[in-house]
Amino acid sequence: MFKEKGVIEMSNKEILEQAMALKPEERLMIVEGLLKSLDEPDQKIDEIWAEEAEKRLKAYREGRLEGIPMEEIL
Repeated sequence: MFKEKGVIEMSNKEILEQAMALKPEERLMIVEGLLKSLDEPDQKIDEIWAEEAEKRLKAYREGRLEGIPMEEIL
C-alpha cells in the first residue's frame, strides 16, 4: 500500500484482507454494495437484447418461429 497525493492504493489482496477484518454486518454492507454495482443497467446489453427481441418477433410474424403457449411454459 502506498500513498500519493492523499490517495491510498491497495492491491486486491489487501482490500480483501481489510474487508475480512470487518465485522460480519460491515462485510455484508460491502457485499451488498458490490452486488448492486454489478446489477446496474448496461446500455450495450440492453441494445443487444432489444435487437434480438425484434428479430424473434419478426421471425414469429413471418411464420419462421413457432410460439409456445404460456400454459406449457408455466
